[in-house]
Formats: sequence, C-alpha cells, structure tokens
Amino acid sequence: MNALDGIRVLDLSRVLAGPWCTQTLADLGADVIKVERPGTGDDTRTWGPPFLQDADGKDTAEAAYYLGTNRNKRSLTCDLARPEGQAVVRALAAHCHVVVENFKVGDMARYGLDHASLKQVNPAIVYCSITGFGQTGPYRERAGYDYAVQGMGGLMSVTGERDDLGGGPQKVGVAVADLFTGMYAATAILAALRHAERTGEGQAIDMALLDTQVAMLANLGANYLVSGKVPGRVGNAHQNIVPYQVFEVALSPDGQPDHLILAVGNDTQFGKFCEVAGRPELAADPRFARNQDRVRNRAVLVPLLEAILKTRGKADWLAALETAKVPCGAINNLAEVFADPHVQERGMVDQWPHPLQPGLRLVASPMKLGATPVRTDLPPPLLGQHTDEVLGELLGYSSDQIGALRGIKVV
Repeated sequence: MNALDGIRVLDLSRVLAGPWCTQTLADLGADVIKVERPGTGDDTRTWGPPFLQDADGKDTAEAAYYLGTNRNKRSLTCDLARPEGQAVVRALAAHCHVVVENFKVGDMARYGLDHASLKQVNPAIVYCSITGFGQTGPYRERAGYDYAVQGMGGLMSVTGERDDLGGGPQKVGVAVADLFTGMYAATAILAALRHAERTGEGQAIDMALLDTQVAMLANLGANYLVSGKVPGRVGNAHQNIVPYQVFEVALSPDGQPDHLILAVGNDTQFGKFCEVAGRPELAADPRFARNQDRVRNRAVLVPLLEAILKTRGKADWLAALETAKVPCGAINNLAEVFADPHVQERGMVDQWPHPLQPGLRLVASPMKLGATPVRTDLPPPLLGQHTDEVLGELLGYSSDQIGALRGIKVV
C-alpha cells in the first residue's frame, strides 16, 4: 500500500513546477496520467544534453532533465487545442480526483477545461493552476519563469557575494522558485483532497511562483518587515547568525585551496568551537559571548576566525569539530555527493527498469514513510507510452476508436 493509492491525477503541466508537484504525488502512490503534446511532449524531453543512452551507448530522445522530474507517471498524448482532444480530457477528468495545469491564464477557459467547466462533470475535482503570477493581479497575464521570479521576488538581491567584494545579483543553482512552488502545490492539493473526502466538494487552487518566492524569503522577509531595513548580499555568511559561513582552511594535500562550512547555531556551540580552536578566551569576550554580540561585531570576529581556520587542514577541522558536536561540513561536488556513504545508506539513488536502459539510476524521493513507503516501480515514461492503456482502461475506448483519434493526430 502507498499513501495515495486510489487517487488519480490528470497532469496537464510541463517543464518543472507542475511536474515536480505531480511527481511528489506519484511517489506517494497516486496514479498520475501525464498528458503531453503528440509528437513533441513535455519541453524538457529535449532539454539536453545529457540524454539517456541506449544499450549501444548512443543518445536517445530522453533528456536527463525530463527523467529527473517525471518518475512514477503514465504518459498519454493528446492535443488540447483540438475539440476532440478537449473532449478526451473532459472525459478523463470525470475519472480523476485532481487536475494540475500550468497554462497561461485564460487558456484553459478557452479550451473548456478550466475549473468551472470540469466541476460540471466532477464536482469533487481538485483543480490546481500553477502560473508565474497567479490568476489575479496586474501581472496575471505575464509569462512567469523561475529566473525572472528569483529576481522579482527578491532572492537574487540576497544571493551572491557582498557588493563591496565585487559581488552582484546571483541566481540559485537550481530552479528553486519552480521547485518550492511544486512542493507547496502538492501540500495544497493534499489539503484540498482531505476537504473533498469530508464534503464531496472540490475546489480551485491558485499557485503562483512569485507568491511562493516571496514566502520563501523566510527570515529575511521578516527581517525587513520588522526592521524596515533592506538586507543585502552577504555571500556565504548568514544574515542573523555568526559564525555561520564558509571559511578557507589550510591548503589541501595537493596544494589546492580548501574550504569548510562552519555553522555555529548557538552560544554553547561557539564555546565548543573556541575550545577546539584553542582560543577559549574568544567565547568569554563580551563582544562575542552572545550571538547578538557576534552579529553586531561580525567585522571584528570574522577576520580573527579566518586566520584561525587557515592554521589547520579540512580533514583535521572536520574530525575535531564533529567530535565536539559543532555543526560543520565539507563542500562536495556531485560526484562526491553520490559517493558519500551516508547518501548511499539513505538510499538516495534508485534503479529503474526503463525500457531504454534497464538499470537507469535516478535520484530517489527523500520521503521515508514507515507504513506506506513511496513508489519505485514506474520509470519516467516514453512519450505516449500509456495512451492506449489509459483510454481503454478509464474510458472504455476500443482499438478502433483510439485508432481513429490517432488517425486525425489528436492522440
């Protein structure tokens, strides 16, 4: 049993925020039917290289980007711009609990596939729309992309090296506005499903990347609203905690610059760090004794710590600090991440029986549920792989009916 066994999701989304949401629901056991454009499919199928290689080592049409966001789904091709395709989607919605779409505002209404239309065939439907700026507001008709939203939502103003050290606006290395929106959308859908179970009443969910990005400003958003002071970039440091940043240490064994993360979260940990560093007097210094003092005197303390950290190598520091229970860490590249014994022990890589590569390795879901474990049975689908299966299973279409739709290129 999986937690969402019996829940069926009609996934009309593409690229990242929507597919990330539906992949989460699929991992939890929902039957996710991914509706893709005939012939081309989700845009991310072509977002490579790298592409999945076949048994002969040749690139296939399956980009790694697509594979990483669409596991545990079934693929059905259908042209939503055609009346016949719209009829298929409406028929499928009658057999689903959830619809997820990320079309431009107004597109679904023109197709007769908006919430108001689909609730006529399924009053309990949970309908989640994901857009850049939401269904209301002056920007509602704008196309919203993660990169632009990271800028508009303030994230790039607080990400990157300090301006006085040559820094400037910097986006995060992965599309976090998309990913966070996908996770918030999944949470909202689960809440709406609970309501539908109790009342039989579905509802529309309006998710916007910009809303999510503003929410994810977290402590920095609160800092500004409470103080009225606009925070700037602080590089690898923390706005509210000191010392909580990257420090350079002694050169690595091969003579290269080396670094570690020191993440002191409270005064007790700072005292332990000072003992490990052989400088216990720093913890007793009234300028540094409390975190609020360390934040106010950051410009004095950090140069002292920089000099101390450079006296020993990374391995030496990490071993000593971990023994003393002082939070710290290495800065790994992705090869080191996936070779890490803890990452391996936690099962963060799964193998999937993909038809083009039986031993396909992909990142696993991080959700570890004791009684209802996540699914690991369906690899990311080939384009249209399950079209006949879904139309026959849910709508009772015969092979002739499916053939007729295929003949006019609706599926």
